[in-house]
Formats: sequence, structure tokens, C-alpha cells
Amino acid sequence: MIESLSVIRSGLEGQQTQMDLISNNLANINTPGFKRARAVFHDLLYQNQSQAGAFSSQATNYPSGLQKGTGANVVATEPILTQGSLQQTGNALDLAINGSGYFQVLMPTGQVAYTRDGSFQLNAQGQVVSALGYLMQPPVTLPRNAQSITVGTDGTVSVQIANQTNAQNVGQIQLANFVNAAGLQNIGNNLATQTQASGNPIPGQPTFNGLGSMAQGYLEGSNVQVVDEMIDMIATQRAYELQTQAAKSVDGMLNALNAAAT
Repeated sequence: MIESLSVIRSGLEGQQTQMDLISNNLANINTPGFKRARAVFHDLLYQNQSQAGAFSSQATNYPSGLQKGTGANVVATEPILTQGSLQQTGNALDLAINGSGYFQVLMPTGQVAYTRDGSFQLNAQGQVVSALGYLMQPPVTLPRNAQSITVGTDGTVSVQIANQTNAQNVGQIQLANFVNAAGLQNIGNNLATQTQASGNPIPGQPTFNGLGSMAQGYLEGSNVQVVDEMIDMIATQRAYELQTQAAKSVDGMLNALNAAAT
């Protein structure tokens, strides 16, 4: 009976983790570039009371064994890296990636972080920065007398200068990709850092090597689907309720055994 309660506890903890993920997904439904996550469940170790293939006699073997599971465990939270819908903003420095690449920004620690959030702005020096003021990498600086900015699908940045006929090229946006982007470490503020699991960044120009093209005046929305999350929430709640009911049943059986013993 005590083993049953331990198994039930592992199930309750797993469903609680699943509900935490669903809640976080829904909380970030309006976060630019956010990728929903799901829990990856594994069963725990088994207690082998009878080994499959063991001799049942000198000439016969058991076709199957007797194994008792010890519950379930959440071993990972896997991001779903599908493309979010592009939302038009009309802001010249709002940039969306239509593909699998990541913007690169320099944090105050000197470490490069990666993001799908393309809501960029200008600082006092005319440098393109994130909403937190982190410099885009490689840096892109606009002239103070720039009247308009154009970002091509290949990341080419050009501006129109007053009293000049031709546009002036002022920089090139580069994106980065990873062999295993799911292995990036989320650190909040729409940022992620590389890990040993993700591998080293593979930088390049947009439209090449699957990095995706740039869309100026757009932001990539979250890929969270409310209906899917609500369905998952209902299923998780029902699973939690069933686990709770199982715990109550085991408790009732223990009470009956105690009453019979006395």
C-alpha cells in the first residue's frame, strides 16, 4: 500500500509540472517570439519480481515477467519551435524572422544571447538595441540625419539621408542557428544562451542556410494556441483528479486493514 502511495505521488508531481508549463504557456501568449513548452514523461525504474525468460521448469521458460512500476517522472521540458504568426506593427525597427534563425544581442556581462523577439529600438548613439538596451550583434548604427530605414529580406540595412537621392547602406543583420536549438537555456527577458546540448552558434546572413528571411514592420507572435492549451489543461486536471482519487482509495484500504488488525 505504501508503494502505491509513492507511485501516486510521482504521478501528482508530474501532473503539477505539466500544469505549471501550461500556465506559463498561457501567460506568454502575447510575448513576441515565445515558444510553448511541453513536459516529457518517462516511467521510473521497475521492480523485477520475476524475470522474463526465467526457467519455469527444466524445459520451459516464463514468456513474460512480473514487473511492478514505481511511477512516472518529468525528465525534460521540450520547447516546440514551430513558427509563430507574423503580426504587422508598421514600426520600422520591428523585425520578424520567417525561418529558424535567432537574433544576437550582447548582454552587459559580455555574453551573447539569442532571441526571436525582434522589437528593436535606437539608443542615444543611434545603435540598434533590444528593449533592454542590449546591442544587436554585429552592431548596426544609423546616422543621426537618417530620415527612414529599410531592412531587406536578406538583412541589409539602408537609410535615406536628407538631400541625397540614393539610399546609403549602413549595416548587415546576421542571424544565428543551432544544431539543436531545443537545447538552448532560457534565461528570461525573451533571451536564451547556448549550452553544450545546443552546440555552438552557426551565424550567417538571412535567407541563407535555412536561417530564414527578415520581415520589416512585423513581429513574430507566440506559437501558443489557446484551444490546445485549454484541452491540455482539462486533460491534466482530470489526470490529477484521478490520481487524487486513487490516493483516497489506498487510504481507505489502509484504514480497513488497520481496523481488521485491531
